[in-house]
Amino acid sequence: MNVLLLTHERELGKKTNTGDLVLSCFSSSISSESNAPTRAQRILWQRTEPSEYLLAKIAQNEVALLYPAGEGESVESVENFETFLVLDSTWQESRKIINKSPYLKAIPKVSLNTERASNFQRRKNQVLGGLCTAECVLELLKLKGRIELAERLEREYEHFNSSQ
Repeated sequence: MNVLLLTHERELGKKTNTGDLVLSCFSSSISSESNAPTRAQRILWQRTEPSEYLLAKIAQNEVALLYPAGEGESVESVENFETFLVLDSTWQESRKIINKSPYLKAIPKVSLNTERASNFQRRKNQVLGGLCTAECVLELLKLKGRIELAERLEREYEHFNSSQ
């Protein structure tokens, strides 16, 4: 499983950014759960200069965008993909990324159907029902059967979230 964090530039260096936590957990993980590697990498979102790497992945139909499905939108099954694009930004910035990136509108979307309520405490003005980056990746890991890494990320996230 691969996670591509499409990160808004304002997230870089923020002490509240959970994308950094995801990258750290993935880079130091050694999993015995699967022969397939689990990787995460950051791609900096630039409105006028999209990542060539990301555009190539999209052109090869190798990536699905994790984003809440709107009414009437078609949503793919998580099982159909091994690479997921996760927007690493505030909810307001995520909407901006979607609206200003036409190449994202055409790719398949996957959504999380989870009972998990966000417990992210390090930022104010969270969207009701919205999960932070780390919580999204946790749920993806569980759905893809990467339980060992999900548990590790959960522990790291709980520690991160409770420390100020």
